[in-house]
Amino acid sequence: MTFLDKLKKKILDEFKPEEILLIDNSKLHSKHKFFDSNKFHLKLTIKSQKLASLNKIDAHKKIYSFLKEEMKEKIHALEIEIT
Repeated sequence: MTFLDKLKKKILDEFKPEEILLIDNSKLHSKHKFFDSNKFHLKLTIKSQKLASLNKIDAHKKIYSFLKEEMKEKIHALEIEIT
């Protein structure tokens, strides 16, 4: 199971979204000054009543807090879109 598969499962188990899309955009950032090939640039599109009921900042905080360890070790950037 890849890191992205594990991450997607973790998000599914916690937030029980109706839909989820996790895209690895790391290749788009490979020429950036601080690019680290060991860390991911991800885009998370998630359809969740639970998250949509919160204001945008609180929903993002909830996701970042939940993925705290992954953000430290494996994720350089996470773009979040909640629908």
